[in-house]
Amino acid sequence: MTPADASIDPSRLLARMRAMAQDLGFSALGVAGVDLSAAEPGLLAWLSNGFHGGMDYMAAHGLKRARPAELVPGTVSVLTARMDYLPRATSNDWQVVEFSRLRRPAEGTVSVYARGRDYHKVLRQRLQRLAERVAAEIGPFGHRVFTDSAPVLEAELASRSGQGWRGKHTLVLSREGGSMFFLGEIYLDLALPPTAPAEPHCGSCTACIDICPTRAIVAPHRLDARRCISYLTIEHHGPIPLELRPLIGNRIYGCDDCQLACPWNKYAQPSTLPDFDARDGFAGEALAAYLGWTEEEFLRRTEGGPIRRIGHERWLRNVAVAAGNALASLPSTDTARAPLRRALLAHLGHPSALVREHVAWALGQGGDG
Repeated sequence: MTPADASIDPSRLLARMRAMAQDLGFSALGVAGVDLSAAEPGLLAWLSNGFHGGMDYMAAHGLKRARPAELVPGTVSVLTARMDYLPRATSNDWQVVEFSRLRRPAEGTVSVYARGRDYHKVLRQRLQRLAERVAAEIGPFGHRVFTDSAPVLEAELASRSGQGWRGKHTLVLSREGGSMFFLGEIYLDLALPPTAPAEPHCGSCTACIDICPTRAIVAPHRLDARRCISYLTIEHHGPIPLELRPLIGNRIYGCDDCQLACPWNKYAQPSTLPDFDARDGFAGEALAAYLGWTEEEFLRRTEGGPIRRIGHERWLRNVAVAAGNALASLPSTDTARAPLRRALLAHLGHPSALVREHVAWALGQGGDG
């Protein structure tokens, strides 16, 4: 990083940054300091409990996550940014709409955030454009942009900088925007005034804990990723544990249950950008159709989106689990059973042992194993 100009008025600069950020589609900016030492014991305890599961990079990076100035030497401030991601056409009763998807077992449910463009691309590009606009006004300065892409304590930085408070599900909650937003950061060599943290407003509510299908929220503010459906369907590479498969229902990529149940999400705001509008095929699609996607079709449909990162093999694994749960729950007279069974049978000889095992399990749930 290069030294910043000492003549810059930090308060006026932050005001200008906020105006620029709003123009780029961000809903809020905040500033955090770089001393996150108070968060280190909690991070170490979470890792020592093994709650990170197979995300070995979490342990490999260790305390670097809590030390911004070690990750990017010269950093003296962290600019945090929030971007809403509900599709532009989202209705006021969107939580009811999303819950209803979970009651249609023959359809696959994709987490809301994953139905559009990959947020990593959107936020990274727009954060970089923000930095470039600032540089055009004040001259070159040292910075580095992050969006869920490096050892960064995003939620900790966001809560310290006033983006919201940590909910009992560990996500950041805002009175103005619920939790349906992405976070990004710019590490700066500019000494900006820290913004005040938000007061917590969860009170005695335990809606997120109570609704979690797999009981992954083991205590307020403590998440065991090994039980989390988002982890199991996205981050986890191997077989999904047998005891957890029936609890996954028809969720094939991610899980929004803790957010759907949260009362604060009645204030969640639609995005101003078209990037997060749902693509065709990722809302209300039949599981049998998903099983019919060849690898070529999977890659074509997921191009530029977040789902592509799991690959076709894990995609089929996830859909097979959901198909098995559908066969277990649908009445014997339901017309959706036959196409589901045919789609599963077509994969019994799949080259991947992972796919074959989950397909066989799924057929067994319908009395066909």
